[in-house]
Amino acid sequence: MAQRVCPWWVGYLLISPLRRWFQNPEKILGPHIREGMTVLEIGPGMGFFTIPAAVLVGARGRVITVDVQEKMLNVLMRRAKKYGVAERIDARVCAPDDIGVTEPVDVCLAINVAHEAPDVPALFSQIRSILKPGGKMLLVEPTHHVSEADFQVTLDQALEAGFEVAGTPTISGRRSVLLVAV
Repeated sequence: MAQRVCPWWVGYLLISPLRRWFQNPEKILGPHIREGMTVLEIGPGMGFFTIPAAVLVGARGRVITVDVQEKMLNVLMRRAKKYGVAERIDARVCAPDDIGVTEPVDVCLAINVAHEAPDVPALFSQIRSILKPGGKMLLVEPTHHVSEADFQVTLDQALEAGFEVAGTPTISGRRSVLLVAV
């Protein structure tokens, strides 16, 4: 994930309260995350989606986040403490080419991150290997960084890694697909 990684300080822009007006994380994640689930978020930044996911999984659930930038994770965990969900979040620094997660997960959030991965097929294979049977991946890419053609290539790579399309949620300014492990 280290090829074109978003600078850590941009993370402050990405957690702006204004963003919630056109990308409400509870509405985006709510249909896919249930209490007690284990959720994996790849490249969480400073937690725009992580903290709402931690609320949705409840006290019995867990959110594992992996990022190549420790500074992002440090801010994420400070914010999680402020919102009272830090004990539900397991924030880990990962290598650019290895997410370092082996435990099974119910849902994977790959939001605005696949275009930063140095080896997308390898990333999807790693995710697929830890998803529980019927597990889902929400794949989302920004329209200003990823063309329709490039998104189709990314989707094809996910399908080759063992996913099927389960839906196409609408997210403002994003190309998105809900995938299920087969």
